[in-house]
Amino acid sequence: MIQHSQVIVERVLNKINGIQKILVGFSGGIDSTVLLHALYLIRQQQLPSLEIRAIHVHHGLNSKANEWEQHCTQLCLQWDIPFICRHVVVDSSQKGIEAAARDARYQAYREELQGGEVLVTAQHLDDQAETFMLALKRGSGPAGLSSMPELLAFTACSGSTWLLRPLLTTPRIALEAYMQEQKLSWVEDDSNQDDRYDRNFLRLNIMPILVERWPHFSSAVARSAALCAEQESLLDELLKDTLENMMDYRGGLFIDDLKTCSSSKRNALIRRWVGLHQLPMPPFNQLERIWQEVALARQDADPICQLGQFEIRRYQGALWVVKRINSLVNQQFEWNFPDVFELPGSLGILQIMEGEGQIRPPKPDEIVTIRFGLQGTLNIVGRHRSRSSKKIWQELGVAPWMRERVPLIYYNDQLITAVGCFITPEGLVDEASLGIAIDWQKEGEFKMLN
Repeated sequence: MIQHSQVIVERVLNKINGIQKILVGFSGGIDSTVLLHALYLIRQQQLPSLEIRAIHVHHGLNSKANEWEQHCTQLCLQWDIPFICRHVVVDSSQKGIEAAARDARYQAYREELQGGEVLVTAQHLDDQAETFMLALKRGSGPAGLSSMPELLAFTACSGSTWLLRPLLTTPRIALEAYMQEQKLSWVEDDSNQDDRYDRNFLRLNIMPILVERWPHFSSAVARSAALCAEQESLLDELLKDTLENMMDYRGGLFIDDLKTCSSSKRNALIRRWVGLHQLPMPPFNQLERIWQEVALARQDADPICQLGQFEIRRYQGALWVVKRINSLVNQQFEWNFPDVFELPGSLGILQIMEGEGQIRPPKPDEIVTIRFGLQGTLNIVGRHRSRSSKKIWQELGVAPWMRERVPLIYYNDQLITAVGCFITPEGLVDEASLGIAIDWQKEGEFKMLN
């Protein structure tokens, strides 16, 4: 085997040591073609038990997208690699088209990954240098300047796994040499020549000048990124116990504890707290907004700081991360009782536990519906007089943003229970009968507060 190919194959082999099942992000471009072909050679020559699958994400953004899918399909047939193509819809209404396409792509990866499978992608040394420069442009701190780690914990729908980037120390020129040596074909995305996009602008106009002046510039930038990552890792270690002591068991971060810290330490703690929720790292100006506009807002306010599809909120003296969902108020959903019911808005599922609760079962002529948004004045079991819905939520300690997300169960038009919160007198089982319980299995961030 010729030199460039041999070096890259050995590098990939070293990085995947011990991994048995791999899902490769395969766009059909030079980078992912080199990666997939190297894995194909490794399986063919050294690790015949290695299980490889390739996933191609069809974004629908380019007129040649169908041709790219066909190209990737043919290569995978030739190399006997199972191929998956996922068609996605890219929603750029909340962010730029590049970021939205990336989000859609990684969501497809999350959904496709199987148990025990590791996601492997083809980012290389030049990508790392560009990522560092983009973070520098945004004014990022050490966390952002750390750029891309080679190995990263990754949460898939099938469970926790890893994201591995085995080519991260390999320059683009070496990948191009590999393609020539192996006489491989690839697809060219013409949008890569559009320098309206920040990364393309850097790649086409800035990086060539820097590399011409300093040939090892990309390697030096990668070393700086690695040093930033090392410093962040040290801070993680030093602040781990402090952060744990400042957090509510449900994931909130106590504001009074943060007030005792210097601004530098406070920002570092908030960054790590945000990171625990697997959100993008907020830049300095957003950290200031979280502290000044949310944590220090007047007591009667309901402040919000938006972080992409999530919000930072304040409740009971703590900061909370809350996922934004479309309002469900005034909507109702018929429940084919007692089947398991999947709630809208990724709120989780409801299921019945017979003979284990205080809720009366519905009568044969009663239609069971699920609604959201408690309103008006009502009586609940355990209280001697009626109260407003706002007062009930306050007494029960339900956070403001959860009040429109708690499922309300109705029999016909009679409110029976707010799941996990209260039962109305009309929903209480009599002593001579067996009652039911309704188990709400929440998902993700909705496990925080009940």
